[in-house]
Amino acid sequence: MARIKSAVKNIRKSRKRRDINRARRSALRSQIKKLRRLLDKKNGAEAKKALPAALSTIDRAVSKGVLHRNAAARHKSRLSRHVAALHKAS
Repeated sequence: MARIKSAVKNIRKSRKRRDINRARRSALRSQIKKLRRLLDKKNGAEAKKALPAALSTIDRAVSKGVLHRNAAARHKSRLSRHVAALHKAS
């Protein structure tokens, strides 16, 4: 266990930051799962409505440092492509 004040404070800060990042990552994954579930059900209209919320969550995760920007771009591209294909088919 750390004894120096600054080290104790850094441990406290990193634990708090870890909890915040965990919550953000969980929200991100939940939003993506929600959209993928709609895509699996072939529900094009609902998926098109849920897409902006998912993209917004992805962008927020990038700005907060939870997700790498290239990974975010990949997620956004794939989700958008699937939604567009499903919307076009229906």
